[in-house]
Amino acid sequence: FIKDPETLISKDGNFTLGFFSPKNSTNRYVGIWWKSQSTIIWVANRNQPLNDSNGIVAISGDGNLVVLNGHKQVIWSSNVSNIASNTTSQFWDFGNLVLLESITRNILWQSIQQPSDTLLPSMKLSINKRTGKSVKLKSWRSPSDPSVGNFSSSTVERQNILEVIIWNETRTCWRSGPWNGGVFTGIQAMTMAYFFGFQTGDDGEGNIVLYYTIQNDGDFFMYHLNSKGILEEIRWDDTKKEVLVTWTSRESECDVYGICGIFATCNSLSSPICSCLRGFEPRNIREWNRNNWTDGCVRRTPLQCERVNNKSTSRKEDGFSKLQTIKVPDFAEGSSVTSDICRNLCLKNCSCLAYSHNDGIGCMSWTENLLDIQQLQIGGLNLYVRVAYAELDKGRNMTTVIISTVIIGTLIIVICAYIIWRRRSNHLARKKNNKSFQLFNKGGSPEHYATDNEIGESPQVKLQELLIFDFEKLATATNNFHLSNKLGHGGFGTVYKGKLQDGQEIAVKRLSRASGQGLEEFMNEVVVICKLQHRNLVRLLGCCIEGDEKMLMYEYMPNKSLDAFIFDPSKNILLDWRTRYNIIEGIARGLLYLHRDSRLRIIHRDLKASNVLLDEELNPKISDFGMARIFGGGDDPVNTNRIVGTYGYMSPEYAMQGLFSEKTDVFSFGVLILEIVTGRRNSSFYDNEHALSLLGFVWIKWREDNILSLIDEGIYDPSHHNYILRYIHIGLLCVQEIAVDRPTMAEVISMLNSEAALPSPSSKPAFILMKSMLNSKWPEECQSSSSNNNVSITEICGR
Repeated sequence: FIKDPETLISKDGNFTLGFFSPKNSTNRYVGIWWKSQSTIIWVANRNQPLNDSNGIVAISGDGNLVVLNGHKQVIWSSNVSNIASNTTSQFWDFGNLVLLESITRNILWQSIQQPSDTLLPSMKLSINKRTGKSVKLKSWRSPSDPSVGNFSSSTVERQNILEVIIWNETRTCWRSGPWNGGVFTGIQAMTMAYFFGFQTGDDGEGNIVLYYTIQNDGDFFMYHLNSKGILEEIRWDDTKKEVLVTWTSRESECDVYGICGIFATCNSLSSPICSCLRGFEPRNIREWNRNNWTDGCVRRTPLQCERVNNKSTSRKEDGFSKLQTIKVPDFAEGSSVTSDICRNLCLKNCSCLAYSHNDGIGCMSWTENLLDIQQLQIGGLNLYVRVAYAELDKGRNMTTVIISTVIIGTLIIVICAYIIWRRRSNHLARKKNNKSFQLFNKGGSPEHYATDNEIGESPQVKLQELLIFDFEKLATATNNFHLSNKLGHGGFGTVYKGKLQDGQEIAVKRLSRASGQGLEEFMNEVVVICKLQHRNLVRLLGCCIEGDEKMLMYEYMPNKSLDAFIFDPSKNILLDWRTRYNIIEGIARGLLYLHRDSRLRIIHRDLKASNVLLDEELNPKISDFGMARIFGGGDDPVNTNRIVGTYGYMSPEYAMQGLFSEKTDVFSFGVLILEIVTGRRNSSFYDNEHALSLLGFVWIKWREDNILSLIDEGIYDPSHHNYILRYIHIGLLCVQEIAVDRPTMAEVISMLNSEAALPSPSSKPAFILMKSMLNSKWPEECQSSSSNNNVSITEICGR
């Protein structure tokens, strides 16, 4: 067959069968590798190495595939019994070594059924429900020793709940969370749009099997259990000619099985990462404070656990505390009932400590200690933990106190703010900024705004419609504007994270005192946003004006801004295609509301990735309305002598002539689409060979019908191929050089939600060359009629 150092290469050229020595070892092994010898995916004689280079792979007299040493001794065999005819061996695609009957071509043995430490497409992990026998991945002992190590991984089914487990010998060290028919619910990278082709089922012989398939050889990936017991998803980077790890089972400390002990949850974004469930407290407070959480938590208030036939009315029934986006605990018991029945069954069973329900899984309940609970950022399930009524009552009483306090406090603050405002309005000698603010609050306009007032002919907006916060309260909420609470900064000030006394988290935008333009943008933002209510626009909570201090309070977005995800390789993978689709559509709906559906007709003028914030569920919210302009009823563009915005997002007619309209925002939206799909920033993209901007590069690839080379590898999915091409097409329609050629946002929404044929772009994108974008000239009339500080360019900075 073959002798050391000969090799066999698969038909597709990606897999090789041959002899190899691991790094730092002189032992020889027969194995299969993918792309390069550094990626061994299967080893025949892993526990019996060859001591020299005289090994042979052949078919023995009994028809088995064998590895022989220099003395012709068998050190490994396929070990098929009762072979009745002549056999032959072939090396197939996907690295599958096969032993066949020569005449019938029946498969007698294949390496894909005997995995080493790597799971390939169509390779099956299984467990037999009757015998308990399983097919597992088994790690190498070390990177230089392929013999069977301490770690193994396979699928398990317990009480009708299917999961993947990694063991350290017999001790669990990681688990995937329950399978819901499409994804493993405890793996954060897996969402409902995670179409990696995993399938499970009964093979008809009593085996529960798990395997995955791929639809496109160009998107080939595999799973590798390394010698440290970490499962890795690996892909090949054809540009760098190396293997890339795109996911691991150890994303954080919280992926360590049971790290927080029983009745505790782990959150990798918290410090410390472990916290007791509601109604529980640390079993050993001293060890807990030392970050030794192994003892877990114990119930603080005993359960009443009333039964249905209990006639007592003196005691109140236990209830459930709800946890969202959770990797549910281990050792669930499954049943096929509805959510309501699931809750009632748990409530009536004194042994039931928690329950969860999912349409793909059914009812899950727990009667043992709750172990290995993890707080995820996306995905996961809802978990309902049984607690005593007294614990729920504490929460209700506290909520009542907080609500009452907030209402009374708000009234006092508003009344005091109104009195202070009225008193200050009578002082003619007050500072210029405060005078401007009062005129604005009364509906007037300071003289220096008259030529190009951002708020135009807007309805009068009274600041009394908002909550007025005092400076001291905001200083306390942000820990005196400490740097550790800083979220980001822009052209007119800095944004801080704050926490009010009632626990509400807020974002505080503090305008820079040195900014001569800051007051105008502050006034403009108050006027614009306090009239807007839409799920894809950030919500303004209040404002503060004391002396030179001007601040705005917004709802806090825990996932910060979109640019922090799409331009960060470590976070990029969290945005699968379905998530990006939802973000694109959400931004589009927010813009449509601004342009057509709100009480005011508004042009944003500074739409960019850093001005799109993401909430807990990665829903987009457009922010920063300091540059926005309230527009008239017509469609004609308006001219301004004060150009504001960000390089790379400004339309050509606005950047060079000062003309803006709805199509100005459409252009920015088109740039955003292309950035979201490609994962590249337009303002910093540079193609050395042609000096192209991102828009130019996309346009060239589009015309060459080579658009796939632009797609972010982390989100490309063959099943979404046509949708991805469609979104790029829509992006190119939006960035056309001539404004009238661009679609309206209403037309964009229609394009995004239909499969109708799209028109071809009638003009090329603006700013194809990078230098044309950076060297765009401002109109002469703007230069002559405005001050030296007439151009405001926002710094690109994530929140």
